[in-house]
Amino acid sequence: MTHDAPVQRDRPGGRRALVTGGGGFLGRRIVEMLRERGDPVRSYSRGAYPELASMGVECHRGDLTDAPALRRACDGCEVVFHVAARPGIWGRYEDYHRPNVIGTQNVIDACRAAGVPRLVFTSSPSVVFDGTDMEGVDESVPYPRHYEAHYPRTKALAEQAVLAANDNHLATVALRPHLIWGPRDNHLVPRIIARAAALRRIGRENKLVDSTYIDNAALAHLLAADRLEVGTPVAGRAYFISNGEPWPIWDLVSGILAAARLPPVRRCVPGWFAVAAAATLEAIYASLRLSSEPRLTRFLVRELSTAHWFDISAARSDFGYEPTVTIREGLSRLKEWLDSIHPISERKKS
Repeated sequence: MTHDAPVQRDRPGGRRALVTGGGGFLGRRIVEMLRERGDPVRSYSRGAYPELASMGVECHRGDLTDAPALRRACDGCEVVFHVAARPGIWGRYEDYHRPNVIGTQNVIDACRAAGVPRLVFTSSPSVVFDGTDMEGVDESVPYPRHYEAHYPRTKALAEQAVLAANDNHLATVALRPHLIWGPRDNHLVPRIIARAAALRRIGRENKLVDSTYIDNAALAHLLAADRLEVGTPVAGRAYFISNGEPWPIWDLVSGILAAARLPPVRRCVPGWFAVAAAATLEAIYASLRLSSEPRLTRFLVRELSTAHWFDISAARSDFGYEPTVTIREGLSRLKEWLDSIHPISERKKS
């Protein structure tokens, strides 16, 4: 644990917040927005992030399975943003269950032990994804009976635990931002760029999907936290979060590729072939106990070949969420960022 951060100049009445995963993509943007408005902030992450300390953030280091460390990090906080999680679409169930389920329960327990009155949990629309088209659905859609990946299954268990924890002492809310992307993305954008040459459209349809620009995702967390109180409509509920402008999935992928100055995806493979190839790869990786991720899984095939966009009117009405950065503006910002970290002159040499 480090305490060498500069003295914070906090806004009067600002609530001390803890952000788990404060050094990550979404967590860091939440931290920045909280600091920009003058709120005192702590970060709880496994690694060291000196850039956070330079912003006046009190940095605590620890794992989500370290209950005593979480308890210390929660002490004196008025709101916890639980963002940290194990993402991905491949691996052992235990590797997802420990951080996503046990870790979330540890956060809940730490909030109760420290008397924290508000908990904002970062969930995912994948917790209700059943492998079929989801078009304009709202939060009444049920959890599916079967999951094709450990990440959505464990996030669903974690979300249910958070919502069940809502009571007269701890107000909880779960946000489900879909496909977060933007500058500093360390997951979606780099994966698309790295696989650009091998990407293929699955099937001939170009289904609509939601996505969420990073600033909009972070803003939703702050707005929900500001409205979260015991007994309010926000408490004990889950909310879909997105840019509110569904795009054809391959247009979005090609937009991200264009931001990296790469050509669009043009080739395609039949859906049945993609499913068969994914199942074969999964069987090979499982039998050989390979820890690396297959290039294709059945969950990924379903994600790339189905529509999934959501009704965000509940977030708009209950805590005033309104996206501030459009997808086109976000792609422009992404292009500027990619150019800044990998100039065109360097790309021509590679």
